[in-house]
Amino acid sequence: MAVALVLVLIVVGSILFHLLSPWWWTPIASNWGYIDDTLVITFWITGFVFAAVILFMAYCVFRFRHREGQQAAYEPESRRLEGWLTIVTAIGVAAMLTPGLFVWHRFISVPADATEIEVVGQQWQWSFRLPGADGRLGTSDNRKVTPENPLGVNPDDPAGADDVVIQGGDLHLPEGKPVKVLLRSIDVLHDFYVPEFRAKMDLVPGSVTYFWFTPTQTGTFEVLCAELCGVGHNVMRGTVIVDTPDNYQAWLQGQPTFAQMTAQNQASAADQIKP
Repeated sequence: MAVALVLVLIVVGSILFHLLSPWWWTPIASNWGYIDDTLVITFWITGFVFAAVILFMAYCVFRFRHREGQQAAYEPESRRLEGWLTIVTAIGVAAMLTPGLFVWHRFISVPADATEIEVVGQQWQWSFRLPGADGRLGTSDNRKVTPENPLGVNPDDPAGADDVVIQGGDLHLPEGKPVKVLLRSIDVLHDFYVPEFRAKMDLVPGSVTYFWFTPTQTGTFEVLCAELCGVGHNVMRGTVIVDTPDNYQAWLQGQPTFAQMTAQNQASAADQIKP
């Protein structure tokens, strides 16, 4: 009797903990409410199964407890029980998987009007590259990374001359505009994650990965690395600032381009070698 009561209290306590817990998702600031909906569906299905299994155990412990003079009847097989358990399990699995398939389809289907930006991870900072006046990014290659060219932008690609390079600074994005984020890592595995945006993706050395989202609220949001990238993993933080379209354009116009940065580096190098 005491064991059955403890099992019931575990179910009740678990449900109350999750319903009353102050630890929950941060307010969403992107178009990925579908991800939240999928997590909630999964939470309720798995929570229901957890409660049902534990309560069934409590029932069995109470119903079939030891009693003097009684002996259990051994019945190892029940086709009826196995049949409806199979059907219920299949329905539950399908209910959890189906929403995720729809979300995944949207996750990999980037809108045609999305602006491409680049995020580069390096122990232990984030750097960014934004398209300039031509609206597109130039090519890049990790083999071209130097102290003067920290993101490895291809200097022979004219499309990259007006790209805006932000090394270790804040990333600004316009509100309400879809963004395709191209992700590169210069050293180890990283993961670009802004909790309010929900969507995230790994930065895999030697590959270019991507994801997309649409910022829906202006504000300042913290970037985290969601991979254990080294001893300084906890300090690999960054900032994304979502501006109104007008404020974003005003900020963008004030940023130096890759061509300007290259010219400044060359001028500095020339000054250093002067007698």
